[in-house]
Amino acid sequence: MAGRLSPTILLLGGERTAMVRRSVLFAPGDNAELMRKAAGGDADVVVFDLEDAVAPADKEQARESVQSVLSAVNSNSHICVRINPVGVSATADLGGILSDTSPDSVMLPKASSAEDISALERLLGEYNADLPVLALVESAAGVLNAAEIAAADPTDALLFGAEDLAADLGASRTSDGREVLYARQRVVVAASAAGIDAIDTIYPEYGDLDGLRDATEFAAQLGYDGKMAIHPDQVAVINDAFTPSDEEIAWAERIIAADEETDAGVFEVDGEMIDAPLIAQAERVLERAREAGQR
Repeated sequence: MAGRLSPTILLLGGERTAMVRRSVLFAPGDNAELMRKAAGGDADVVVFDLEDAVAPADKEQARESVQSVLSAVNSNSHICVRINPVGVSATADLGGILSDTSPDSVMLPKASSAEDISALERLLGEYNADLPVLALVESAAGVLNAAEIAAADPTDALLFGAEDLAADLGASRTSDGREVLYARQRVVVAASAAGIDAIDTIYPEYGDLDGLRDATEFAAQLGYDGKMAIHPDQVAVINDAFTPSDEEIAWAERIIAADEETDAGVFEVDGEMIDAPLIAQAERVLERAREAGQR
């Protein structure tokens, strides 16, 4: 079945609305053309990146490019900006992008504790910007403190960064990711406990779509709600893996219909014994289908 559903609630125009974050596509903040192209695609979330994608000497120019694109972009995607860590150049990043414009959210890299989230919240408050925070957990400290990071009020999603984590640990990356599996599971458990979205790590070999599909389906099995992407070609594969199939939707509809027709705590559908956990799973499948526009 599809992964766990944890619908995100955002304030848009004063109203609360659910959104889906199956695909989270990064675009370099110093390349206006690529940012506009990404914002015009099918990714649920597009991240204008001021951190790893931009060389230190190009940060100021990148802030200007991000602000320019933000002021003009018309996108169906949720637009996020990944700033640099608090204590590095987060203050300059926010000053550069929030003076005349605002994204839909900000991403904080290398979140290692709840205090990092609080510090970012204080900085955002200086600009009267009440924005959701997407916290990127990619260090040993961040993994150990994932629950408190997820529970912080501004945190709207946890994102798992396997590449930086492996470097922090001194671990060697493998194709099956066994060296980061504990951390990958810990992050999704922390997000689930806090009732927020969990977004899985990138798949770096962007030309290997079969490998991406396998990795994304495994992430969905672990309970992740979405996956980060580094190339537009990855978006369709990721969206598909996190969108319930027609068969899954039909199964869920049969479960819910049968539940509505009986008062029994346990009942049978298609030879399968159905109880409360499976009813909840069916409800999540249908909610995910609605978010993806499947019903």
